Amino acid sequence: MGQDIKLTASDNFQFGAYRADPAGRPKGAIVVIQEIFGVNHHIRSVCDRLAKEGYVAIAPSIFDRITPNFQSGYTPDEIAEARKFVANPDWAAMLRDTQAAIDAAKTVGPVGIIGFCLGGSIAFVAATRLSGLKAAIGYYGGAVVRFADETPKVPTQLHFGEKDAGIPLTDVETIKTKRPDVEVFIYANAQHGFHCDERPSYDKASSDLAWPRSMEFFAKHLKK
Repeated sequence: MGQDIKLTASDNFQFGAYRADPAGRPKGAIVVIQEIFGVNHHIRSVCDRLAKEGYVAIAPSIFDRITPNFQSGYTPDEIAEARKFVANPDWAAMLRDTQAAIDAAKTVGPVGIIGFCLGGSIAFVAATRLSGLKAAIGYYGGAVVRFADETPKVPTQLHFGEKDAGIPLTDVETIKTKRPDVEVFIYANAQHGFHCDERPSYDKASSDLAWPRSMEFFAKHLKK
């Protein structure tokens, strides 16, 4: 269903992306922002799933500036290696590449963004700073709290796990207090990465709640 494509950022940097297209006329487009594990099998499967929902899905490889085509699994060693990419993240560069993906998607129709882990934080910041979006969804974005004073320009929805070892519930409460304009859902007993069915922390019950909520949110806000 999907194919590898190239995108060009505003500073003329060329980088890779994965694009999946629906069988019929698309309802719109959704930019999918990766976890720290690159545009791997899981992120590609999310794109394919969105295509089945009727959207063009584009996942930019936002680590290409550091290591082109980086992809990782979820073993402890792979997680340790992937963490190096976010020891000192270049937010400006990641947002430039995210904007390039939004711009590439705009020809299709209304554009949303969804991100997971690091991508969940990027999706939130994209909602506050970037142009061309109609809606934004972030899953377990650990850095969202750092940007919670910024106001999203589009409807925004966030998903967090109650038992996320990296995102304390006090952070989620701070986000809810500072951003009453944002929909925030907390999933009982869910850990970080609860939506990824390739991770040990996958929680089917939480994922089966979160995904339909996300699709309803996009259906409501991504109207031509």
